This record gives sequence, C-alpha cells and structure tokens, in this order.
Amino acid sequence: MSELPNTMQAALLTHDGFAQEATGLAIDDAADWLEDAEIPVPQPDAGQVLIRMRASSVNPSDLHFIKGEYGQPRIKGSPAGFEGCGDVVATGAGAEHLAGQRVAFVAAGSGAWAEYALTPAMMCIPLRPDISDFDGAAQIVNPLTAMAMVDIAKQAGDAFIISAATSQLGKLMCALGRDLGLSPIALVRRADAVEFLKEIGAAEVLVTGEADFADRLTDVIKTLKPRVFLDAVADQQCETVFTAMPNGARWIIYGKLSTEPPALTQTGQFIFMSKQIEGFWLSKWMSSTPPEDQMRVVGEVQARFADGRWSTDVAATIPLRDLVGTLAETLKTTKGKIMIVSE
Repeated sequence: MSELPNTMQAALLTHDGFAQEATGLAIDDAADWLEDAEIPVPQPDAGQVLIRMRASSVNPSDLHFIKGEYGQPRIKGSPAGFEGCGDVVATGAGAEHLAGQRVAFVAAGSGAWAEYALTPAMMCIPLRPDISDFDGAAQIVNPLTAMAMVDIAKQAGDAFIISAATSQLGKLMCALGRDLGLSPIALVRRADAVEFLKEIGAAEVLVTGEADFADRLTDVIKTLKPRVFLDAVADQQCETVFTAMPNGARWIIYGKLSTEPPALTQTGQFIFMSKQIEGFWLSKWMSSTPPEDQMRVVGEVQARFADGRWSTDVAATIPLRDLVGTLAETLKTTKGKIMIVSE
C-alpha cells in the first residue's frame, strides 16, 4: 500500500450530545452543524480498518444525527457521516484479511464525510467487482433495512403498507415485496409517483392529499388486509392509517420525516384488537441477528444491485470540499440520493 498522508479534509460536527428539541430534517445552513477542517488521518487499532473514501451517502439518519436528533450522541470535532464505499488502505491487528479490498461500510470510529474513515472490520462488506461505487456507498443502511423490514412484513401476511414510498428505501421495499409475491401498499404525497411505483412493484398507490384518500384506504385495507405498516413519517395521518388496519396490526416506525407529534385516538385497539407500535433500528438488527443470517441477506442485497433489480438513484454529487457550503441548498432542490465524493 502507498504511504498515507498525515492530514485529511473532513466535515466535522460542531456540537456535542443531543439537541434539546427535534426540528426534523430541514437544514437552512449546514454550517450551523458542520465545519470544514484539516485534521490528522486516524490510525486503526486492533480490529479496525482505515478506508480511503470513494463515495459516501447522505441519509435522513445523517441529517438527524448532525442536528442531535438521532439515537447516539454527537462528539464535537469528529467527522460526520455513517455510510460509504472505499478502499482499505491500513488495518489493525486481526483485520488484515480486508487489506486492499474495496468495501461498503458503516463508520463507527471516524465518520464517512472525510477523505479517510475508520471503522471496525466487522462493519465492512467486501464488494463484488460488478457493484458500482455509488451502489456500494448505499449498500447497507437502506438495502439491509429494506430486507429486514420486508421479512417482518412477510411473516405477518401477504400485504403491507409503506409510507414515504418514493424514498430510496420505499422503492427498494416495493420492488422486494413484489419479488417475494407480496402486495406492497404505497403511500405518497404526489400523484405523479403513482404509475412509477406500480411499475416497480406496488400493488396499490394511495395519494395522501387527495380528497378520496380515506375512502380508498378503507377499501384497500378491506381487500388486502395488511397487518404491518412500515412508517418513516410518523405523523397524525399515519396514526389514522394504523387505526384503520385490522386486528393484530403492527405500526413499525423507522424514521421521523414529520415534526408533527401524532396523538393516539383509538387506545382501545391495543386492548381489544391486539395492535402494537414499535420501532426498527438497523443497528439493533445487526447486533441481534446471527452472522449467518446477516451474510445471507448481504449476499442477496449485492446480487440485486449486480443484476439490476435494485439501483441507487443518485440525484446529485457534492465534492467533499464543497459539502458544508452546498448541502442545504442541494437538499432543497434534489429529490433523490445525494452522494459525497472526494476529488
């Protein structure tokens, strides 16, 4: 391996811990939460690898995290960014098997919004040569979440409901559900998304803002009887969807795109209809799922990207050096996935 530089460029967190209140994904100026800096290149300890970044993704979890609204505390002065793709350029003891490999990874030592990232070897997935860098940089958070949650839905029946279905994760779940013989019911805000979602796998697409939404929801639930609601929005309308679902329904919340706090209007359903509300966090799934099951899922994810059944819809790329100055505006004007690249 070539000699490493002493310093690197990175987007650093400017706050510690958690925010006192959650304000959602909206960012007016990334400089409120991040700063550009030149810092020492980290060195891997035992079990860790150092990765030279090719690309890193911007996920909703990243935005919640830099604002202090995620499930782990910020550390001021540390690089942000959870997920990326790059080449292993240095290893600690016990991680030598990854030396020189191109990997997808979740950063758990020093974040992915930097020229180099540090993470445990166990958080890396060696990539097949037919996987692109952009697909590699979005290989873990959304795809593994999709696989895990659709598996939960499959165990509960033949149909399930997805909110925010035009998101990258929503589209993956629609396609996967169809491939498994299930009937995904997609909730969207825009009528122009209906035909596209049906083409990729949704059995039904409901536009939440249309006047007949409640009636159509009732009819679809009566016909398909979905018992799992995979929800990234978690607002009052989502509570309404949940209350319309049949006995034994599960409202599984994996994100909070809305800042509206939903109120429970039918608490008797928890007693008399055996309904439940729960959360899904990929970190907990990865720590509780047996390694052999994880490897089976990882293999299926890579196969889907390699043969074209899944793809990452990259709407914009931002050079790392421009990230702090352009992230907020790019988020406002872009509907798809944003990738950060080192140039």
